[in-house]
Amino acid sequence: MLYIILKPICIAILKIFFGFKVEGKELFPKNKPFILASNHLSNLDPVVIGAACPYKLYYLAKEELFRNKLFAFLIKKLNAIPLSRKKTDFGVLRLALKILKEKPILIFPQGTRSFTFNNFKAGVGFLYKKTGLPIIVAKIYGTDKVLPKGARFLKKGKIRVFFDKVTYLDKDDTVEEIAKKVVEKIKSL
Repeated sequence: MLYIILKPICIAILKIFFGFKVEGKELFPKNKPFILASNHLSNLDPVVIGAACPYKLYYLAKEELFRNKLFAFLIKKLNAIPLSRKKTDFGVLRLALKILKEKPILIFPQGTRSFTFNNFKAGVGFLYKKTGLPIIVAKIYGTDKVLPKGARFLKKGKIRVFFDKVTYLDKDDTVEEIAKKVVEKIKSL
């Protein structure tokens, strides 16, 4: 319920103050689960992707965000799922597979905020191998200027999101090869 209430408010704020534009919303499967993979530049990215995506998302989020009980309560209400970045979290992966039977999930292959994809995790490849669901990629621009790493306040800037489909995956690809193809597609946007 909170997600449904906050989404139009976030969209309005993003449009009014940050010239928010989105391209590729028509590429999403209608009322079917999918895997959404995006670059990650800023702590603002989950909010931006949630506003840009036409469907209600579940988010895999670093477990450190859940240390503050009040914030943890809020982001859990907004469909965030704590994920360990230090080790493979099989419990969370099983939960993600269960959610993907009916709902879409957002994952940041970089695993942390970064301007490069020199290091990325293979989780998106694992989820694809297990489900065969479509993968939609997103590339976010501008959130690193609006809320840079370490900043406490928002700054002026424009925010853009571009979506595209990953169409050249092979069932015989390894999870690492799938993740690499997804990352290459994100980089190409």
